[in-house]
Amino acid sequence: MSVPVLHRLALNESPYPPLPAVREAMRRAVAQAHRYPQFYPDDLTERIAAWCGVAPEQVVVGSGSVGVALQSLRAVVRSGDAMVYAWRSFDAYPLLAEMTGARPVPVPLSPDGRQDLGALLAACDRHTRVVVLCTPHNPTGSMISAEALSAFLRRVPRHVTVLLDEAYVEFARGPGLPDAPALLAAHPNLLVLRTFSKAYGLAALRVGYGLGAPELVERIRRQQLPFGINAVATAAVQASLGAGGELRRRVDAVVAERERLGRELAGLGWHVPAGHANSVWLAAPEPVDEAARALSVAGVQARHYPGEGLRLTVGSRKANDTVLGALAGLGTARRTADRGYAERS
Repeated sequence: MSVPVLHRLALNESPYPPLPAVREAMRRAVAQAHRYPQFYPDDLTERIAAWCGVAPEQVVVGSGSVGVALQSLRAVVRSGDAMVYAWRSFDAYPLLAEMTGARPVPVPLSPDGRQDLGALLAACDRHTRVVVLCTPHNPTGSMISAEALSAFLRRVPRHVTVLLDEAYVEFARGPGLPDAPALLAAHPNLLVLRTFSKAYGLAALRVGYGLGAPELVERIRRQQLPFGINAVATAAVQASLGAGGELRRRVDAVVAERERLGRELAGLGWHVPAGHANSVWLAAPEPVDEAARALSVAGVQARHYPGEGLRLTVGSRKANDTVLGALAGLGTARRTADRGYAERS
């Protein structure tokens, strides 16, 4: 008999539902569901631009950050052009390449689970039209420092559009974080992708945006679907932008739980690399396949990459405690086995 899923920790969703003010804005918008939304989301574009401190001509809105990525590829890729990205990474990248006729060029992560910027640059040639960077990285949570990113952008060929996927940027902490507006001013081939799905808890409503140079954004907007952003989603985003303080406190709570979960897992004998997203990454040779089975038995749905790793979304405290309980024995058993091996060596 299958075990019911008690905790959904597979898709990096927020553990919090929309704020009351956001739900009220959605309710009011639903009452006008017989009316079309704007042909193009001009009002929302202007609101996001003011919030980000950029000109409206630098903003493109789409169906989540993945929707903006698709629009971007359709704008710059011709059939057979190469699309370079690190692998493993966000599962949609190879799908987007297939949808737009691009030739996927996956580049292995470095041994410590980071994107190998040197190898990504080496993979770019005259046929490359797009290179994708993801920071914080999905699924490992690793970050590209501001210095490393600036160096990469200075070296990437100008005919290559760089998609910088920052879907998890709100959860990143510490010094050395990239400054997207400053980078945009220096690199007209850069498009920064962001979303309201993760930190803002609006995953079901599918709203994301891109920031870039006006010329690049204009090309991408030509691929925008008319009436593509519905009125309920627009109302929810606008209300969320007006509730920045409350949402920051929620994000801070997720970050605090991420750090607690990492510390507790390390105390149980697991190797937990530093992460900057709303998740914790456990990588082979840790017993990730056994961990996935133990979590399933405990009613926890996690993102399992067989033989590679396990990504655990940071959930509620109850959900995270369930994770710790399920993985406690495995961590202790591994630590004991390692100690026994060391004593025999």
